[in-house]
Amino acid sequence: MTEQIFHVATAADWEAAVRHGAYATSTRGRTLAEEGFIHASRREQVQPVLERWYADLDEPLVLLVIDPDRLAAEVRVEAVGDDTYPHVYGPIEPTAVVDVQPIRRPAPCRPSSSP
Repeated sequence: MTEQIFHVATAADWEAAVRHGAYATSTRGRTLAEEGFIHASRREQVQPVLERWYADLDEPLVLLVIDPDRLAAEVRVEAVGDDTYPHVYGPIEPTAVVDVQPIRRPAPCRPSSSP
């Protein structure tokens, strides 16, 4: 078995994918058609991805746990800066997603109303 890969998705995008039979959001605000692939990561890259690209997003997120052996699309590990990331060159079928984990984020800090 190939090592699992991970993708951060909005809950709404994932629910739509389950209804339509394919997930095709590359990353926040970009589709597979626009980007040419779907961004994914290794487990240790998930938190930095969340912090960099999703910290200000105020909607429910889920972590898709993907078994690359179940994908019809090719997965390529490619250099991005000083690291490498897996990229999925086609839609992700819901049957390739072996787990969907809600992403819990800390509540935003609000300034105190006391003087």
